[in-house]
Amino acid sequence: MDKPIVVDLFVEDRAHEEFLLALLRRIAREHHKTLQVQVRSARGGHGRVLAELALYEKSVLKQVGSLSMPDLLVVGIDANCQRFRAARQNIQESLLLPFQNRTAIACPDPHVERWYLADTVAFEQAVGIMPKVGKQKCERDRYKAILAQAVVDAGHAAMLGGIEFARDIVDALDFYRASKSQKSLKAFLDDVNALLKRL
Repeated sequence: MDKPIVVDLFVEDRAHEEFLLALLRRIAREHHKTLQVQVRSARGGHGRVLAELALYEKSVLKQVGSLSMPDLLVVGIDANCQRFRAARQNIQESLLLPFQNRTAIACPDPHVERWYLADTVAFEQAVGIMPKVGKQKCERDRYKAILAQAVVDAGHAAMLGGIEFARDIVDALDFYRASKSQKSLKAFLDDVNALLKRL
């Protein structure tokens, strides 16, 4: 059996963590690869994730404690109404040179909950109802509210606002349909697929 690919995951909240973990595992299965994912940061919002990412990079390069260079680094931060390409470029420019060719950047536009809703057919398969997403708008918590309401409308208890369905949604995703809906998701899928092919 091949050695697992070591992945370090930096995300700004639990919704990113659940979705990206499920997505990485699905993509790895499709490449017939095994991942060993370590969540290095999962709370605190955009600014804190970037600050912790900078500290993490320096610590890895100095080999502090048990830290070592991962095969793949995944950074997940919302675009927050900035164009996703600009948000993604900001993260790319903050990466130290040894990390630049091993990092996949997830910048959901405008927020990660939009990725949960990217393929409404998959969402209906996983949750039991077709969500009413409407035209893309950049309003704080808009997609978080749509996601949570769809879960309630499908007859489920409102426990985690829909993120508890991350694995089911990702497993049902049609990547082509989801990528057409969300260009930021397509960019991330392209990055991960290219990096896994190289490893």
